[in-house]
Amino acid sequence: MRLKNKVALITGASSGIGREAAILFAKEGAKVVVVDINIKGGKETVKMITAKKKVASFCKADVSKEKDCKKMVAFAKKQYGGLHILFNNAGIMHSEDGDSQSTDEAVFDLTMNINVKGVFFGCKFGIPLIKQSGGGSVINTASFVAHLGAATPQIAYTASKGAVLAMSRELAVIHAREGIRVNALSPGPLRTELLMSFLNTEKKKQRRLVHVPMGRFGEATEIAKAALFLASDDSSYMTGTEFLVDGGITAAYVTPE
Repeated sequence: MRLKNKVALITGASSGIGREAAILFAKEGAKVVVVDINIKGGKETVKMITAKKKVASFCKADVSKEKDCKKMVAFAKKQYGGLHILFNNAGIMHSEDGDSQSTDEAVFDLTMNINVKGVFFGCKFGIPLIKQSGGGSVINTASFVAHLGAATPQIAYTASKGAVLAMSRELAVIHAREGIRVNALSPGPLRTELLMSFLNTEKKKQRRLVHVPMGRFGEATEIAKAALFLASDDSSYMTGTEFLVDGGITAAYVTPE
């Protein structure tokens, strides 16, 4: 098992990438702290894991709040004695996030608070515990839109993911000699509730898909497998980099026929 005797904390684990990663990490031997603001969904993830005789616990936390992030890391220490893998995955894509003229300040601030501050707070409290635990891996969910302007306007989301990518690089440099690796995981367009609720018409879906060389949305399970690679010792010489799992969208400069 690739994560035997490891403790992993995953935010945004009530659904989508977070849920699939939690299930996969547990299967690979990790004790998993499932974190989300959604209590019902988070506990459902835990049940899916424990039903397979694996180990997981739920901690309710709003990652945009410093005290909640401090609490979730303390929970990991109390429950399992340490922390080796921190997957800062929680994020939102607000339905009213559009271009610079149409997006309200409140929508912009909420997006930045969850998507960027959530990563900052996770690292602020999680990295010291990882260091105490002998080192490990931090994975921050960015996005392909950190490189490309989105075909459907989402100014706050795009800005937030660019910030996550830049922050991941700096964190990696700071903590590299402490046995802590920090990498960004950048998914392409996925068939998750988060994106499908944003691309809520067939026209919007096709406008995004036309740019993807593989011609389909990715699946949360595919991103979870990429996260497992970054979490495990298979990626032991990787830090400060970005793992793009995007169906080729960032490699394309013309619309495929």
